Amino acid sequence: MPNQDHMIEEMYNSEGNLTEKQKKILAAATEMFAEKGFAGTSTSEIAKKAGVAEGTIFRHYKTKKELLLFIVTPMMVKLIAPFVIKDLNKVLNHEYEQFEDFIRAMIDNRAKFLEKNRPIIQVFIQEIPFHTELREQFIEHVGTKVMARFVQIIKHYQANGQICAMPASSVIRLVGSTILGYFVTKNVLAAKMAWDDEAEIDRMVRFLMKGLAIDHTTK
Repeated sequence: MPNQDHMIEEMYNSEGNLTEKQKKILAAATEMFAEKGFAGTSTSEIAKKAGVAEGTIFRHYKTKKELLLFIVTPMMVKLIAPFVIKDLNKVLNHEYEQFEDFIRAMIDNRAKFLEKNRPIIQVFIQEIPFHTELREQFIEHVGTKVMARFVQIIKHYQANGQICAMPASSVIRLVGSTILGYFVTKNVLAAKMAWDDEAEIDRMVRFLMKGLAIDHTTK
């Protein structure tokens, strides 16, 4: 399967019950979904790229939505969840003295993960807002397994007086949405614009640190 991320190859090769035509369909669909999005991709385009008849797709997958879920579900269970958790643990299991250092490590860690596994991650990120099934899978296989660890870390920095005492879940949402916005802007919205990554990261970190700082003027 040329031009496919190593995660995709590993996933499809591990499915011993897949025919060669199915592997070609899944590889073509993954590439097309990443490039044009689920809504913007037709089954005829997938068939053409896979070198099969369009009817062959529907013999294996009743709808385009079923094809998407067939790609993402095993990817989430077998690859994304373990990869995400294992990769995140490189940061979560390291004790950073300063909250700012923890934030910078998280940004660097996620940037490397995204670059390494871009095609399949891109499909997932693009489609998760529009498909309840994908959100539920992410919460089940990733969210619940790392949230408790994040809460523990946030409370540690709060106890040390480094960030304000708002609910840990709110801190996680604020930090997570800011970092996600940075990646979306960098890789989608500003993909063809001049981009000073180091400066943007510094601005983002300062924004987060100021927003989460303890207000010593009120008691």
